[in-house]
Amino acid sequence: MAEENEVDKTFKELGLRNELVEACENLGWKTPSKIQAEAIPHALEGKDMIGLAQTGSGKTGAFALPILQALLEIAENQRTVPAFFACVLSPTRELAIQIAEQFEALGSGISLKCVVLVGGIDMMQQTLALAKRPHIVVATPGRLMDHLTNTKGFSLGTLRYLVLDEADRLLNEEFEKSLDEILNVIPQARKTYLFSATMTKKVRKLERACLKNPVKIEASSKYSTVDTLKQQYRFVPAKYKECYLVYILTEMPGFSTMVFTRTCDATRLLALLLRNLGQRAIPISGQMTQSKRLGALNKFKAGECNILICTDVASRGLDIPSVDMVINYDIPTNSKDYIHRVGRTARAGRSGGAISLVNQYELEWFLQIEKLIGKKLPEFPAEEDEVLLLLERVTEAKRISITTIKESGGNKRRRGDGDNDDNIERSLGINNNKKKKQQFNKKRK
Repeated sequence: MAEENEVDKTFKELGLRNELVEACENLGWKTPSKIQAEAIPHALEGKDMIGLAQTGSGKTGAFALPILQALLEIAENQRTVPAFFACVLSPTRELAIQIAEQFEALGSGISLKCVVLVGGIDMMQQTLALAKRPHIVVATPGRLMDHLTNTKGFSLGTLRYLVLDEADRLLNEEFEKSLDEILNVIPQARKTYLFSATMTKKVRKLERACLKNPVKIEASSKYSTVDTLKQQYRFVPAKYKECYLVYILTEMPGFSTMVFTRTCDATRLLALLLRNLGQRAIPISGQMTQSKRLGALNKFKAGECNILICTDVASRGLDIPSVDMVINYDIPTNSKDYIHRVGRTARAGRSGGAISLVNQYELEWFLQIEKLIGKKLPEFPAEEDEVLLLLERVTEAKRISITTIKESGGNKRRRGDGDNDDNIERSLGINNNKKKKQQFNKKRK
């Protein structure tokens, strides 16, 4: 895929007002990204939009700038700035906070007021913020519906713009009911922007239901990864997975790295294990409180910790400027999540790496990923004898980590976490690894 980020046009040439061009310059945005260059002119013409773009493509600016321009023009003509002018829906709390921060940065010169409505933060505090009648509401669907139902005097009856960001993920079962309820209570006469990294059947259905003659903008081909991303895999025995992870991180010291796991418990265990081995690792998962999640993100962004161990909650849209490497410690069961994970690296023309550690139970999932991206990945070079020199230290670090977790009250098991099943399978599958690898190589031919 051709590099999508920079284009020849300037923000001024896209039709943006001087105030917003200056705001872009203040943020260090020298030229529009491809999604911005294609989306902004259509949005300024008043059209609904559906945009397909990867994480890191600049899509927040693609919808925020036209909304701010419309707000400025109304304020200029009416001498007043309307409250609850736009609503942006996001699937995660962190992404909602970052979208609001970008709106506030772009609107800093025009006294823009923005509120974030997400779980994990006191409802009353948010109610007080709503009473100040902000211009922009950025929310997760569930918490927005809570306020529409329970907060006296709050409605979105004046809404002019609705943005559905990461729409493919907003259509998960946990959000679907709230999203339907929101669409039923907001004005039909509005502009709607739908942005998604992937086009699924549900996204197409949503497009038909709530967009009017939309312009479709595609800043990336379906399920593609950028050319500057070096993707590799390593077939590993399940019982040695931690060893291979430590080996890779040791071979690339100082790299800013995101390590993706399948469960919340695994993020905590791996982070402790790596810290016991002297690595600067920190976990982030859905089980953490909002303040702890943001604290972990900030430490990673500031460089205090260079390894972020995370579940897929962290793989979508988080504003982390520079990630050198992504490691798929656990292969995602949904192959599309691979696209979102590796979208954290090789951004804005920079090179980056993604390494997938594949054990005997993840072969089919990995084959689905290769099918999705349309290429067979090369194997990451590593001599197993050299890797296993770490085994004694890694085993001891893991023992200490498990003891630490038990002493602090242990992991609260939740249905679907599955760590016990994983450990049982790993212990039972030791002798099958060679046979499984042969089957894997046969299937890839």
